[in-house]
Amino acid sequence: MRNILVIHYSQSGQLTEILQNIVAPLQKDDAITVDFHNIKMEQDFPFPWTKEKFMGVFPESFLQEPAKIHPVSQDILNKTYDLIILGYQVWYLTPSIPVNSFLKSADAEKLLKNTPVITVSGSRNMWIMAQEKVKHQLKSLQAKLVGNIALVDRHINHVSVITIVQWMFSGKKERFMKIFPKPGVSQTDIDEASKFGEVILNHVKTNDYSALQENLLKKDAVKIKPFLVVTDQRGNAIFSKWAKFLKSKGEIDNPNRKFWVKIFTKYLLIAIWVIAPIVFILFLLTYLPSLGRIKREKVYYESVELK
Repeated sequence: MRNILVIHYSQSGQLTEILQNIVAPLQKDDAITVDFHNIKMEQDFPFPWTKEKFMGVFPESFLQEPAKIHPVSQDILNKTYDLIILGYQVWYLTPSIPVNSFLKSADAEKLLKNTPVITVSGSRNMWIMAQEKVKHQLKSLQAKLVGNIALVDRHINHVSVITIVQWMFSGKKERFMKIFPKPGVSQTDIDEASKFGEVILNHVKTNDYSALQENLLKKDAVKIKPFLVVTDQRGNAIFSKWAKFLKSKGEIDNPNRKFWVKIFTKYLLIAIWVIAPIVFILFLLTYLPSLGRIKREKVYYESVELK
């Protein structure tokens, strides 16, 4: 009998649906048991978000500061798992506060140590640096990352910005103004996520995960867009400065911090609508000279390796 544990946190339910579809083929096998642990916060985050609350959690989110979570049940903690599937959202180019809080807990250390792990993310489009941060956390826990699946909104960057913001602040996954496409991961991609479960099932049966990521890639588990890699890297450098600065202004309810969060919000709008297009033009101008590096990065970020 093989035991598999699915750990995740989802606000809208999109990630939950993705994970349920991935493990569906595994649940059909009588030789496999699948358990679920939904990370629960002591003080949960709202959905839909308010603008103030969403922008307010930026420093703690990016700086990966853990918050208090409810412990994992003893039934799960006392069980030995052959594979763990970790699902996470991306907040501010970083794994969400709930998932980060779990990864920094004693429960995570007990469950993940020396255990094969598959990461699954559902995001707007930039997940690369968040995955690197997850890799480092898994390494510190002595977990064995054997696979990664990254599902994203396939629409162009600025369209996805508009639709995801509408979804976050309304709580409704619908076509904004009946003009824009639905936000988030497409329903087709969500429904077809079971194809990854079929790949995983074959490796679970043999207990050999050495070629798992290679086989997941054949099913389009990961798609690397070089421009978004550059944007993600530069965004992390800028966010680092802003997060430390805002954190220095006190806790989330501090009026001085709230003032500077408003300034950061305005900066973010300028960065998305003005700076990002300029960066894209510069990326195109330097594409050929950078082709060798771009190809190397593509291979690396598709993999489960850690530099």
